[in-house]
Amino acid sequence: MKQRTLLILAVCLLAVFISLVVVAGKSPQGNTPETTEPTYSSEPTSPSTTPTDPSTIPTEPTVGSEATEPSQTTPPTEATEPPVTSEPTEATQPQTKPTQPGGEYIGNLYTRQELEAMENVSKGYGPGIAKNGNRAPYAESNQKAYGKYGGNFIGPDNGCIYLTFDCGYEYQNLTADILDTLKEKNVKAVFFVTMQYVKENPAYVQRMIDEGHVVGNHTNKHPSMPSCSIDRMVSEVMTLHNYMIEHFNYEMTLFRPPTGAFSTRSLAVVQSLGYKNVHWSFAYKDWETANQPNPTEALKTITERHHSGAIYLLHAVSSTNAAVLGDAIDFFIAQGYKLELFQ
Repeated sequence: MKQRTLLILAVCLLAVFISLVVVAGKSPQGNTPETTEPTYSSEPTSPSTTPTDPSTIPTEPTVGSEATEPSQTTPPTEATEPPVTSEPTEATQPQTKPTQPGGEYIGNLYTRQELEAMENVSKGYGPGIAKNGNRAPYAESNQKAYGKYGGNFIGPDNGCIYLTFDCGYEYQNLTADILDTLKEKNVKAVFFVTMQYVKENPAYVQRMIDEGHVVGNHTNKHPSMPSCSIDRMVSEVMTLHNYMIEHFNYEMTLFRPPTGAFSTRSLAVVQSLGYKNVHWSFAYKDWETANQPNPTEALKTITERHHSGAIYLLHAVSSTNAAVLGDAIDFFIAQGYKLELFQ
């Protein structure tokens, strides 16, 4: 019995010893060395600042972008030009040559690629002051530089004077007075009209045609041409062009750019559509209806700047112009000039 008790005690002691050995072989809690394997988490450690779908974030418009006028020295970006939707597309398409290996023709002279390669820096226009029969130097300089693109800034040195009138809208029926004076003096002139003028004053337009004057194209909506895309330029010219054919059976051939602003590209587009660009070698501040120049001073300005080949720009909204036109014509004739129709 004593031996059996000792055996059981020995077994128990052995079991306790083995248990202690196993426990001693383990590292204590918290003393495990840092693992070199990175710990990955399903959540980012900091919020992401870039959305996974940019299309879900609304783009804020640039403040004031719509109100900013295009620069006069930097070509406009054509992609920002809104399409013209107020007129049917059929009315904006010119007759063009078929597409050639060089690309799509815009009109009959230049391909789209050729036009896109031309400079499109807007050039504001002021012809300089001509006095005592001397031709306006800046107009002559531009004639030499841009005549090959259909630009007409001054006529030939041929002893002629050409009268032209811009008609954006009608004011106090002054066009009737101007037409009456021209008829009395047997002088023909060019009237550059906008679409607004044509639609609001069809009787005056018809009278211009019937009395032998030339009706010129002053665009559909009077934009600065260099600020327009090529397609918008075409639309501005051809919308009015086709309207005149449809409603008056009259085909326009002369074009005056709004405000006189032009670029090589805008000149070339108009030329390719079969038009001459007609600028001027004389103009003065006559367009402010509420601030008209004194008639005596205006007549002096108009007459003292006479020169051979002069293209006179006068506005048909000017009461001063209507009042002094007859006297100006008499002066030119007395100086030996011929009053001719620019064509």
